[in-house]
Amino acid sequence: MRMIKKLPYAAFAALILMPLAAGAQDPGLAGLTEQAVPVAEDDPVPELADSGREADEERLLEEFARYRQMVQEGILDEADIAAKRIVELAIKVYGPLSRETASALNNLAIVQHSTGQYDAAIQNFMSAVEIIEVVEDRLNAALVNPLKGLGAAQLSSGQPNQARQTFERATHITHVNEGPHNLEQVEILESIAETYVRMGELDEARETLDRIHALNVKHFEENPLGLLPSLMTRADWQHRAGYFADERSSYRRAIRIIEAGGRSDDPLLVEPLRRLGESFYYFDPETTQTQQIGLVATGEMYFKRAVRIAEDAEDFDRQELVKTQLALGDYYTYVEKQSRAKRIYSDVWEKLANDDEGLALRDELFRDPVPIWTEPLPEFAGDGSKLRSDINSGRIVVDFDVSVNGRVRELRSEAFPPEFTDMLRVVHREIRQRVFRPRIDDGVPVEAPGLRFEHVFSYAQSDLDKMRAEAAKSAEEAPEADEPDTDKPEEDESEEDESPEPVSE
Repeated sequence: MRMIKKLPYAAFAALILMPLAAGAQDPGLAGLTEQAVPVAEDDPVPELADSGREADEERLLEEFARYRQMVQEGILDEADIAAKRIVELAIKVYGPLSRETASALNNLAIVQHSTGQYDAAIQNFMSAVEIIEVVEDRLNAALVNPLKGLGAAQLSSGQPNQARQTFERATHITHVNEGPHNLEQVEILESIAETYVRMGELDEARETLDRIHALNVKHFEENPLGLLPSLMTRADWQHRAGYFADERSSYRRAIRIIEAGGRSDDPLLVEPLRRLGESFYYFDPETTQTQQIGLVATGEMYFKRAVRIAEDAEDFDRQELVKTQLALGDYYTYVEKQSRAKRIYSDVWEKLANDDEGLALRDELFRDPVPIWTEPLPEFAGDGSKLRSDINSGRIVVDFDVSVNGRVRELRSEAFPPEFTDMLRVVHREIRQRVFRPRIDDGVPVEAPGLRFEHVFSYAQSDLDKMRAEAAKSAEEAPEADEPDTDKPEEDESEEDESPEPVSE
């Protein structure tokens, strides 16, 4: 249910890192990407001598090359420093009110977002927006990317209402410049759908997803196969929003489009078949236990068909083949048909033993237990839809073991700060009910002890202060507690525990 969360830098940059300086004074800066740092001065800088300007432009290009290298290598602290130097040089060479400076500010904000400096990122994205409004106008297409970044930072900082308004402005600008049916707005509409999901406004989220789908249908009406990526993305979003029946409908439509080409064994069928099978691990809230068992069993035929097509296809990607085979093995683990699961795991283990690439993939797939399915965890303790200015980060730490059959054992959890027991209960319960592909050693499932899961969440300091004040008041008013009954047996961990207590490490 998350879209723009703490994305890896490459994924976030792919969303909003677009050239802003096309048409700038120096074509060598056309690749200067957008980010934002506070502009230190608003007065125009004096004209530089030609030799001084050329030297500074050279330094600017060198610093930008260093910045890009640091980003590619994931050294974001160094990228942050380089981005700030680029801002200073852009201001010196082009002035504080220039497209180049707006680009440099936007670049810095992207790094700040990626390192969790959300307030600074918001300020810098806003600075980039304000500069473009001055040097261009309030509806210029160059505003779209910094507005995307601003909305992303607002969403990450627990301000979905503000993020939605920012994304809606970006959408409006694409309408003005590209027309109401442009595809550039799709990513922005996906972000809007995410904000609705986070605010619990699922009907609005569904309406936005339908709007996205309508845009893609219109664009690909003469090319049904071109609609496939949109359908797969639509299904993914329907899954995040909890519309599992709609998700399955999208996969089935994708399958029908491929089959309409006349081939029931087309390799394009493998991914939608596999993902359709995986969708049956999830249920609508009103689904009965009997119905749940039937739904899970339905997934097997889709997994089997996907495996058959993948194994028979010529030159099918090995990683995709392995992923498909393991999906069937994971299904058997989930329904506790352990002997079938072990045969598949062992077969994949042996097939990946022939070369270094296979051995590396085998280590990646089997070194640690892998959850077969997961439920989204809340990112905000309390009401995350309201504007908060005192946001802090907390975490839930869960230690556990995974058995040879992929089940969680010896679960222990703790909240930091400890007052967030509601969040602890949610995370504790979700981890306890997970089923894992077990750790595989020498082709055989083995127990995996001493695993740790950490869930980072946001909370308002004012909420924490209120909880502590109420706890202190309750402690003052409560009569002295009786001595605990040390003879009382511990509750069986296997029983449904709706109120797990924090357990210190």
